[in-house]
Amino acid sequence: MDSAEYERKIAFRFAAFDQDGNGYIDRADFNAAAARLLAEFGTTARCDKGQALYIGAEAFWQGMAGIADVDGDQRVTREEFVGGAVKRLRDNPERFAEIARPFLRAAIAVADRDDLGTADVPAVERALQVLGADAGTARLAARNLDADQDGRIAEDEAVSALADYFTVIAPDT
Repeated sequence: MDSAEYERKIAFRFAAFDQDGNGYIDRADFNAAAARLLAEFGTTARCDKGQALYIGAEAFWQGMAGIADVDGDQRVTREEFVGGAVKRLRDNPERFAEIARPFLRAAIAVADRDDLGTADVPAVERALQVLGADAGTARLAARNLDADQDGRIAEDEAVSALADYFTVIAPDT
């Protein structure tokens, strides 16, 4: 991968977290993502699933801040994201998976209308669009998340795919 491709991938990954587009990632971005998911699936914030999603969003934010917020200002800039999060996640993708797991578990539960512990592919596609993916990307990603091709996406499939997506290898310079 050349430097331009690496920068493009980093920009997409940063934008996925910077939900409000203000140039940094903060707690509000994670809360906004949770609120949009709840609204999309008609789930209230006060029910068990809603509470779990907000708790998962907070855990995800705390994990992200812990690995990337170098100056401790409770915001992760693009530079901190590249220098901290991306490098640390590349070095230890399992760590990323563990900080993302509570949020992903709760997001799947919100999208799981049948209470099967998994979400169907169309529901995950909707969730990805709500989180900012364009329709084509959301459709492709949701289908690819269904690793066992059973039409449903389990927590482990989502965690593994998310860790792979955010583990970006820098080009040799």
